[in-house]
Amino acid sequence: MGHLPKKILEDLEFYRVTEQIAAFAITPMGKAAAQALTPLPDQKSLLPELQAVSEYLASFDNDNSIPNHGFEDLSTAFQLLKIENSVLEVNAFRNIAEASQTVNSLLKFLLKFKNYYPTLQQLGAEIEINTEIKKEIDNVIDRFGEIRDNASETLFSLRKQIQALKGKIAQSFNKALTHYQNLDYLDDIRESVVENKRVLAVKAMHRRKVKGGIMGSSKTGSIVFIEPEATLNFSRELQNLVFEETEEIKRILSQLTDFLRPLLDLIAHYQSYLIHLDTIFARARYAQVINALLPVFSDQQELELKNAYHPLLYRTHQLEGKKTFPQDIHLHPQSRIVVISGPNAGGKSITLKTVGLLQLMLQSGILIPVHEKSRVCWFDSILTDIGDNQSIENHLSTYSYRLKNMKGFLKKCDDKTLFLIDEFGTGSDPELGGALAEVILEDFYERKSFGLITTHYANLKLLADEQAFMLNANMQFDNKTLEPIFKLILGEAGSSFTFEVAQKNGIPFSLINRAKKKIERGKVRFDATIAKMQKERHEMAKTGKSLKEKENKFENESERLEKLNEKLKSKLVNYQELFDHNQRMIVLGNKLNDLAERFFQNNKKRPLIADLLRLVESENAKRKRKTAAQTKKDRQLKKVVAQEVNQKIEKIRKEKKQKKSQPSPPPRPKVTLKVGDKVRMLDGKSVGSIDAIEKQKAIVNYGLFTTQVSLDQLEIAP
Repeated sequence: MGHLPKKILEDLEFYRVTEQIAAFAITPMGKAAAQALTPLPDQKSLLPELQAVSEYLASFDNDNSIPNHGFEDLSTAFQLLKIENSVLEVNAFRNIAEASQTVNSLLKFLLKFKNYYPTLQQLGAEIEINTEIKKEIDNVIDRFGEIRDNASETLFSLRKQIQALKGKIAQSFNKALTHYQNLDYLDDIRESVVENKRVLAVKAMHRRKVKGGIMGSSKTGSIVFIEPEATLNFSRELQNLVFEETEEIKRILSQLTDFLRPLLDLIAHYQSYLIHLDTIFARARYAQVINALLPVFSDQQELELKNAYHPLLYRTHQLEGKKTFPQDIHLHPQSRIVVISGPNAGGKSITLKTVGLLQLMLQSGILIPVHEKSRVCWFDSILTDIGDNQSIENHLSTYSYRLKNMKGFLKKCDDKTLFLIDEFGTGSDPELGGALAEVILEDFYERKSFGLITTHYANLKLLADEQAFMLNANMQFDNKTLEPIFKLILGEAGSSFTFEVAQKNGIPFSLINRAKKKIERGKVRFDATIAKMQKERHEMAKTGKSLKEKENKFENESERLEKLNEKLKSKLVNYQELFDHNQRMIVLGNKLNDLAERFFQNNKKRPLIADLLRLVESENAKRKRKTAAQTKKDRQLKKVVAQEVNQKIEKIRKEKKQKKSQPSPPPRPKVTLKVGDKVRMLDGKSVGSIDAIEKQKAIVNYGLFTTQVSLDQLEIAP
């Protein structure tokens, strides 16, 4: 799929879906990647994505849950590793070690359970399992982020010296503390800490009597803080050792950075893999919340959505505790274009957006909330004209903007295009706008494009009736309450319920009556007939549903009894076989018991062995007879099956011969039609007159409207 314009994604509110998905990601980089999801370029790259999300979704309900994939951002470390002689921070090393361990754990787990997660396993199949990264970093840095003493021999030696020196400092300080305390040179607090060093709290009057370095004084000046002379010498030595320790740590970390530098590509691969996995996880969690799944991906160009929910509406209603109405939408080569009509606020636009948004989600690797037996396919392009398209920037009217949009549609439409147009043809004079909309729709039809449009134009409804692969549909309304039922009914146009809705909303009945008289009587009758048909269809659907439920109930009960009968038969056969076997064993056991009794009496081994051999030979002879009988039975069964198959083949051949021999029906007599003839469409009832004939097509006037029909589809009205 080429790059989709942002306007289409905005029209269908795709970005709201990616925002909701991003909320489930567990890392900031995963959230950003989830929010940036867009339709994939082709079907080949799409299917593995959908399969991976579906497998992750399944992991929530089985015992083999996928290990954690959390990680910290490694991007800064990548930049440093690219610079020669650079040194990573301790935190960066720890993050790389953890990411390495996380990826290794995931790869090993997915390899172990590749029967459950084949696609997820393939996503990381090319990544090398490397245990050295974690091992090398752990040898230097502990889990608290401290450099280990044994990271190098020099560091170990330095820290040992530092520890010994710290002991000497403590010892010398305590000695000085006791000495000056006995001389009463110290204040009541005795000691304090200045610049991380223990100091004596000396009374100001005795400061000259205490040898050491002055580190400061109290706010009042009554206390002077002094580091004892012996301690001071040790402290200077300690500073030198600490400096050497710092330098050694830098050297160790530099060495560790040099070890990681050649592995930069692998570490970068680790991060991209974990980000990708986070988006898969987020999509799987979102699918779990909206009850989404992977439908059947068809090889043919068809879209059969069963119980399809608008995901955003479903989520909103879910949080508010409201019911969401699912839709059934079918688009296939025999009904490529569906024209949806009916009153406003009936859910036409929502149906349009549901189809468009679900297709966008699917082609972006996101599972969709439909029934598992739904069938979907790939569209090379998705085109939309939905919502308020007034263009303030270009000073275009709504109609001008929409015509400009149609120009783009006419360039791109082909047999792998899905187009969605709301309120098709509106914004201009109804008669002229309707005529233009009709020819544009005919063009889409000839290009074999797939699409849904919503309209109030009668001529578009008639066009959908006339064309073989175009279909009318309407959003069902309750005739009594005039409330929408949000159910799409395929196969019939919808009434606009103009007068009924007006009456319900308080327009005086006298005004409605006057309006009815002002328009052509045929139009009101046409609209009333459609409304009546919708009502009857609703009643029939209810009756059919009730009958279907009863039929299913009886079928299920019949199946249950049949299965129970089979089980009982099977159990009886098993019990009979078990009984026969036990009886045989009892007889055999009795024979053995007799032989044992005889041996007990006479203690003769030869007769015993001879009798035993005879008994075994007798049993084996029975086994041979049984095997031979079974083989014969199997042969007879194969023979019977072969005869039945031959009889069926012969029957089919005879039927084909009879069909060929039957004479074909006589051709319909060809009638030459001319302007002024009263005609009707083949198998149609409406009668009109021919206004003009152009290129084997007639302009037929039905009084209320005119339409163009092929001459071979017309006959003289009786």
